[in-house]
Amino acid sequence: MIELIVRKYVILAGIAKKHISPHKLRHTFATLLHMKDVDILEIQKLLGHSSITSTQIYTHTHTGKLKSAVDKLTDL
Repeated sequence: MIELIVRKYVILAGIAKKHISPHKLRHTFATLLHMKDVDILEIQKLLGHSSITSTQIYTHTHTGKLKSAVDKLTDL
C-alpha cells in the first residue's frame, strides 16, 4: 500500500522518471539524519532496526565530513 501511495505522489509531482521508491525515501531519511549528526542509536530506533549493523548501511561518510575531520586534525 505504501508503494502505491508513493507512486501516486511521485506521478503527481511530475518526477516519475526519478525511480523513487519507499526504500529510497527511507534510505534518504536515514542518510540525512546521519549527515545532521543524529546519533546512530537514535537512527536505529527511528528505522525500527533490531541490530545496529542494519543501521550502519546509512552511515556512509560523505566528502564534506571527511574534509571537516581532516581540518580539525590539522588545527590541533
